[in-house]
Amino acid sequence: MTPDARPIIIFGESQLASLAHFYLRHDSPHEVAAFTVDAAYRKTDTYEEKPLVDFETIQDTHPPAEYRMFLPVSFKQMSHLRREKFEAAKAKGYDIISYVSSKATTWPDLDVGENCFIFEDNTIQPFVKIGDNCVLWSGNHIGHHTTIGSHVFITSQVVISGACTIKDHAFFGVNATIRDETVIGEATLVGMGALVTKDTEPYSIHLGAKGKIARGKSVDIDSLSHKSGG
Repeated sequence: MTPDARPIIIFGESQLASLAHFYLRHDSPHEVAAFTVDAAYRKTDTYEEKPLVDFETIQDTHPPAEYRMFLPVSFKQMSHLRREKFEAAKAKGYDIISYVSSKATTWPDLDVGENCFIFEDNTIQPFVKIGDNCVLWSGNHIGHHTTIGSHVFITSQVVISGACTIKDHAFFGVNATIRDETVIGEATLVGMGALVTKDTEPYSIHLGAKGKIARGKSVDIDSLSHKSGG
């Protein structure tokens, strides 16, 4: 069996996991073999007519040499939870796939890392780089020469103009707009409809049409079981 033919295990039994199953089934060459969740959350033995297996022991029944994994986890804790599960799967030895919709507009040599979930109607211009473990929901514009870090979540109808730099763990709400050549600091939360025209500070929160900076931080880093490496 060649590596490309290895079946896929999807992490989760949420709506995101169900969506991932749908997209992989209808718009990819991948066969989904099973789902996996943490043992404390597993209440049944199947999900969507596939085996549902404890994540803690998944390597015993579905070894990394024979299976790959996809982890469509939500943006909770500014995507630190998704990062934690992604890194745990890597530590178990799994290769992690990415999914880019055939209905997204892309160009040859698109540079996308592992465990990215890129939905339909994204326009990704030339020379864009996307790191690991990112989610781009439907209908976004990613401008040329933009670099997106890892563990970033972009919802829908977001405009990121050309030559921007998006640091790890950033989050963009629906209809947010980012001016060209802007640096979005680590774990910046850009609220829905916000306009950002200047570089942002790490963990800052930007709201409204004028990108007003809100008090507080986007996430309490000291409370996380996994802390960002910067």
